[in-house]
Amino acid sequence: MRAGLRPLLALLILVSAPAHAADNLKRSLDLEQATDSAAQASQRRVDATAAETAELLTQYRNLSRRGEQARAYNAQMERLVRSQTEALKSLADQQRDLEVTQRELLPLLVRMVDTLGRFVDLDLPFHRPERRQRVAELRRILDRADTGLAHKLRQVLEAYQIESDYGRSVEAYRDTLSLTGAERTVEVLRLGRVALYYLTLDGAQAGYWDRAAGHWQPLSESYRDGIRKGIRVASKEVAPELLVLPVPAPEAAR
Repeated sequence: MRAGLRPLLALLILVSAPAHAADNLKRSLDLEQATDSAAQASQRRVDATAAETAELLTQYRNLSRRGEQARAYNAQMERLVRSQTEALKSLADQQRDLEVTQRELLPLLVRMVDTLGRFVDLDLPFHRPERRQRVAELRRILDRADTGLAHKLRQVLEAYQIESDYGRSVEAYRDTLSLTGAERTVEVLRLGRVALYYLTLDGAQAGYWDRAAGHWQPLSESYRDGIRKGIRVASKEVAPELLVLPVPAPEAAR
């Protein structure tokens, strides 16, 4: 090769070398940009996957919590159902017992009223019309189908309570008695169920109820003042004081 061609070739090489380097640089830049884009896209997918995973985890926790709440609620409902079942069984047992009690209680109330009626007839004759009327009213109540058993029981017990209170009280009241074949208005003195006395309004006659004989017996004049004082005490006109009055001897138990 001639000496003049060598410098020209070297110049061509020098001129052509930067063009190839630029192409390589461009390709490198394009590759780096493509890599960055791919990395960003991959990161976006990772972020989306992470967000979706977090949302699924939240949903799972919510579902798990709801499941626990549902299990607790179901357990509570089961306990409630068992309790209600036992309560219903208890009520059914009580209803059966009540029906038995009602069948037994009504005849008992009838016997109690009959006993009360006989007692009034055999007792001292104070307020006898009123007391007999109370017994008759009890019989009428027991026969009523529209009256509850509880009300019937309450009325019978109240009547017994009234009779019981008579035995712990002292009373004076005005009444009309049949004495020696004539009707007389008198003051009556009742000392519990121990004794029953009378004093005529003019104070001229006095007497007591003879339980054994079943009628009024006259008392001597010496007892009139005691009966008069007893009436004043029972009427709360004077303070209680010792009274000297005849008291029937207690009857032997039969």
